[in-house]
Amino acid sequence: MSQPAASQALAPSPPRHIAIIMDGNGRWAKARGLPRNLGHRQGIDTVRDVVRACRNLRIEYLTLYAFSSENWKRPETEVAGLMDLLRLFIRRELEDLARNGVCIRMIGDRSKLAPDIVQLIADAEAKTRDNRTLTLTIALSYGGQDEIVAAARRIAEQVAAGKLQPSEITAQVLENNLETAGIPDPDLVIRTSGEQRLSNFLLWQTAYSELIFIDKLWPDFSAQDLADAVAEFHRRERRYGASE
Repeated sequence: MSQPAASQALAPSPPRHIAIIMDGNGRWAKARGLPRNLGHRQGIDTVRDVVRACRNLRIEYLTLYAFSSENWKRPETEVAGLMDLLRLFIRRELEDLARNGVCIRMIGDRSKLAPDIVQLIADAEAKTRDNRTLTLTIALSYGGQDEIVAAARRIAEQVAAGKLQPSEITAQVLENNLETAGIPDPDLVIRTSGEQRLSNFLLWQTAYSELIFIDKLWPDFSAQDLADAVAEFHRRERRYGASE
């Protein structure tokens, strides 16, 4: 029986955690003379395709920046449309996600969301809690600075209650008080639309993430684009601050 060549390289392991800043829905719609919310609707279809692609690539964690804390400043009609699309996504996709082993989590300020959306999210989290194929975290009404401030406040309360000494505060303690506690930091962050900034997304967690900026608008992003980004990730050498 023939043996594989010794020099044949094994396929590299996929990144455990990919985080995506989904940008460009509005510009996609504007370029076609369509209302912005139709761009957001098209973006929902891209979310479905990317979740499926992550499962196929054996990605363990996917975090999507769906709605920032600053997005509340957008026109009321656009915000209302986005919330309606969120309702539609959860109701339409939950059974399929659950059946395919996807665990759903949400990070962000739920106090600003409508009660029915909060309940939909809670039900989705409860239904998928034990799934292990892929953890899909949706950053909704989320801001990285707010998350760090909230973590610092929780730590201060622990110190005031005598449960923690100031000298015991470490990076790990702060990390344990973030909303993403228990989720590994992103290996790879992708932003679509050509913009090259994090926009208040996972500021603590992305300290050593690889960043890839793609010119395509989010509705045009494909499974192949995701695979290409993963291939680019594998071409990079991650040193975590160490010398060459």
